[in-house]
Amino acid sequence: MCVAYPGMVIEIKEKNAVVDFGGNRVNARTGLVQTKPGDRVLVHAGCVMQVVSEEEAKEIEEIMKEMEQ
Repeated sequence: MCVAYPGMVIEIKEKNAVVDFGGNRVNARTGLVQTKPGDRVLVHAGCVMQVVSEEEAKEIEEIMKEMEQ
């Protein structure tokens, strides 16, 4: 099982997105899902897999924090 942490799309360059994960920025392919700057997304294996709502992103972040404790 894989767990994806939500990030925020900062910019789109052709079919690549710059996604920010709490200050760590990574490049991810966007060919599977349409996305735009400001979207919260889940990335796996270098590809944007899903756009999630802000509410969903916050719920995932809270669960991850609870798991760290």
